Amino acid sequence: MFDEPSLPARRLSRPVTFRGVGVHTGADVVCVVHPASGAHDADGTDGEGGIVFHRTDTGGTVAADWRHVAATRLQTVIESAETSVATVEHLMSAMSALGIWSARVEIDGPEVPILDGSAAPFLAGLAEASDVAPPGGAIRVLRPVSVRSGNAFAALLPFPTRRFDVGIDFADAAIGMQRALFDFAAGDYGAEVAPARTFGRLRDIKRLRRRGYGRGASLENAVAVDGAEVVNPEGLRFPDEFARHKLLDAVGDLALARAPIIGLYRSHRGGHRLNYTLLAKLFARTENFQLLLN
Repeated sequence: MFDEPSLPARRLSRPVTFRGVGVHTGADVVCVVHPASGAHDADGTDGEGGIVFHRTDTGGTVAADWRHVAATRLQTVIESAETSVATVEHLMSAMSALGIWSARVEIDGPEVPILDGSAAPFLAGLAEASDVAPPGGAIRVLRPVSVRSGNAFAALLPFPTRRFDVGIDFADAAIGMQRALFDFAAGDYGAEVAPARTFGRLRDIKRLRRRGYGRGASLENAVAVDGAEVVNPEGLRFPDEFARHKLLDAVGDLALARAPIIGLYRSHRGGHRLNYTLLAKLFARTENFQLLLN
């Protein structure tokens, strides 16, 4: 039997504002993360019990919950009967890493701003606006669960800490095969994971924009590759930045469980869709997990 893990937890003490452009919509957006009010939100979620997004432009509210995932192509989109919010994964990754599990996010557009393409600006702003809090609940993986799609897979395995093991394999020579590992019990998310930026192929940009994606993408908020070349003049932040960013995304997607998951997450050629189906499979059977209450 594993010992009970010591998990970091923080509570927002004041609002923090993020301004930028949506990487897919190209729209300017202001996103303000507030301390949880404890008020009963429109979708039935108690603000004290989770993270909720409120669209100030439409008035709709949606909880950051895996059961509200509506789309997973190139981003994670959550949706309620009232509204939707896209590209939540980087903000959720930073909040999960800090141990912030209750907040009200007010946003005046359909998509969370991309900022520099990483979670680092979110992490810095949230850390400055929050204080250490007593540990909250957690979810322990009791039995292995896995999902596959072709030669891609994602799994959650029993393990004493929050560990991530992410492998990628791209035909592009600039990316190739990479693997990133990170353990929250021993690593520094702010130094090792948060700065890793989203990325894409230069040749895909016109096609993606015709389909409504990448309209706000630029070399200021994404790494662009062209065959064997990294187009960004400053180069990469890490030799394996691509795998680290996929790990960053996985942390954000799993945060939609609404509590830290104690276990080993492992994936190869994974992504938002597999992360969502993995959570659905984990919670499909009560014998797969244990709720740890503080």
